[in-house]
Amino acid sequence: MKVHDGSTLFEKPRLAVVTSGTFDGLHIGHQKILGRLREIARERGGETVVVTFWPHPRMVLKPDDDSLKLLSTFDEKVKLFEQQGIDHLVRIPFTKAFSQLSSDAFIREVLVDKIGTQNLVIGYDHRFGKNREGSFEYLKEHAGDYGFQVEEIPRQDIEDVGVSSTKIRQALNSGDIFTANDYLGRPYQLCGKVIQGDQLGRSWGFPTANLQIPEKYKLIPMDGIYACRVCWAERTYDGMMYIGVRPTIDGLKRNIEVNIFDFNNDIYGEILEVSFVGQIREDIKFENVTLLKEQLGRDKESALKVLATYSL
Repeated sequence: MKVHDGSTLFEKPRLAVVTSGTFDGLHIGHQKILGRLREIARERGGETVVVTFWPHPRMVLKPDDDSLKLLSTFDEKVKLFEQQGIDHLVRIPFTKAFSQLSSDAFIREVLVDKIGTQNLVIGYDHRFGKNREGSFEYLKEHAGDYGFQVEEIPRQDIEDVGVSSTKIRQALNSGDIFTANDYLGRPYQLCGKVIQGDQLGRSWGFPTANLQIPEKYKLIPMDGIYACRVCWAERTYDGMMYIGVRPTIDGLKRNIEVNIFDFNNDIYGEILEVSFVGQIREDIKFENVTLLKEQLGRDKESALKVLATYSL
């Protein structure tokens, strides 16, 4: 897959089969759209092109709104689109000036002049342009003027899978990892750098890697203990992750720590990719550290059972 930063230098393919959107999480509803994109490209001998926008529009239009939490970073989306077999990913820098572009101007300047769209596929109720004024009805009415064919994925096709990025966020915020993973069609992931911790877990027999997630907008699931799998140096390990303020210890700040089973490498400064498999329990305060350590042993047993049941 080729990634193009902006559309200015994009070399038009002979026949561009295109879709556009933010595609946060690239869930199974999005995957239906991409599947149809690939199907048309095969039938017509074309190449698939995804036009996406970054930063996320809300980051630009509401910069002071800290409530925005996304399911995927741009780098994560690049990997996901590549896994979906997309030929070209065009990143359009989203700015306040771009947000004022009318739907007609977006179609003519981006989709037609720069991308060379021959087929356009959109999800139902997809809108674009200033104030989201563009619609499928508008596209269908003017497709002849623009010189491309347009197709909308039917509402029922998307609603049959009952998925949306909002539903996935709600599931993760309530610790319902199984539902979130079903909607995503894969495990939800966090990617972070291992930083120095206080090494309390090591003294208890449960050494943890403390993760720093650089993107403040990345959604962190509900506080609790999770069964997970950890990818490092192209190898995958079983483990359990803790998210919370450590109420039994200090309760001062939110920590993200992962205990990697049967692992003793020095990985400070390394990047870990953690895939959530299931929640073991919520975060609670214990009367003392001894009870906490005993619970950690039971948590590991529970995590191993979940990991044995659910494969990636």
